[in-house]
Amino acid sequence: MRERIWLNWAMHVGFYLLIVASALRLVSRHGVDPRTVAALAVCGLLALVYAAGIAFWSHLGRRRSLVWLGAVAAVWLALVVLAPSFSWCAVPLLFLCLRLLNARGFAVATAALTLTVIAAQLKIAQEVDPSLILAPIGIATMTTVIFWELQRESAARQLLIDDLISTRGTLADSRHQTGVLEERERLAREIHDTLAQGLTSMGILLQAADRMWASDPGLAHVHVRRAAAAAAENLDEARRFVRDLQPPALVDASLPEALTRLCASTGDDAGLDVRFRREGEPYPLEPDVQAALLRVVQGALANVRDHSGAGTAVVTLSYLDGEVTLDVFDHGVGFTEPTPAPGRGYGLRAMRDRLAEVDGLLVVESVPGEGTAVAATVPVKWTAEAPPVPHGARAHGKDDAAGRVDTR
Repeated sequence: MRERIWLNWAMHVGFYLLIVASALRLVSRHGVDPRTVAALAVCGLLALVYAAGIAFWSHLGRRRSLVWLGAVAAVWLALVVLAPSFSWCAVPLLFLCLRLLNARGFAVATAALTLTVIAAQLKIAQEVDPSLILAPIGIATMTTVIFWELQRESAARQLLIDDLISTRGTLADSRHQTGVLEERERLAREIHDTLAQGLTSMGILLQAADRMWASDPGLAHVHVRRAAAAAAENLDEARRFVRDLQPPALVDASLPEALTRLCASTGDDAGLDVRFRREGEPYPLEPDVQAALLRVVQGALANVRDHSGAGTAVVTLSYLDGEVTLDVFDHGVGFTEPTPAPGRGYGLRAMRDRLAEVDGLLVVESVPGEGTAVAATVPVKWTAEAPPVPHGARAHGKDDAAGRVDTR
């Protein structure tokens, strides 16, 4: 880490400053005599050995770094014997011991360095003073505690960094899995609301054509052509939901127009009387809201066709202040509990999931023998870019004066 690098260089610079200071003190006190020259030679050797370790630190390895530390300590001890003033180089050496030795080795090295400093100070002192003993011990204690605390904080920080990296990797994996599940859920909803419903409609039309092929070939051909048209529409739907685009019915039409066409096609395909009503003046809705409401009606009408046994159904789209509601009611058999047939039952959950994505709510009410009502509510968020349509502005659908379309 950056703090550790600066600390290392501070100790290295401190070591060489102490060597220079001790050498200057030696020359100023004793002049240039043979003993001084010998001490300066050993001092130069110590500087070179220490510099070699710094230069090749990344290539030393654990065992070689210990050999290098032993060589530095041996040269330093020889230098202290020749010139005790070099004893204060023990502080940077203590830092090296802390980095390279384990706890037991560091304790032994600290004691040896401290005793060496005390002995050197007593040797050059003119008279014995308690500070000569207590000062080295105090300095060694403070240095050890400070360096040890730095090591502990560094280790704790590294552990925290490792945990964060591990957590980030776990979160990335989790996010990936969530994305995969969300995409599967999206495709499942789209397949259920488009391809599955379209295949069902094509099956109904082709079965009707097969029954009428001999008795009424003209009508049979009409059913076949409508099945082919349904196949083309579903192919377009499949291409668009793979690209996550807006449903084709909403590309060139408003929501009321798309619902009008959906009710008409469902009524024709299933032989039902499906009516669409619009209440209130229409105003712009977000594309995802429109898509969700359209898919809800598709799913609800599929349930009416497949399960209700009803002959009629009514779809009502209401533009209210602050929310838009959509109701699908049929006069079918109803149910006490929404118990799906084997292999079915995804529709209601898909509707709820779609509405939840736009902060909407789905409510299903049913009474046996009296039919079923599916109600969807979505809050409207007013924006400056999408203000309400002024009063009197009508949709371009085929609504009559009562806002009702009979699509039978």
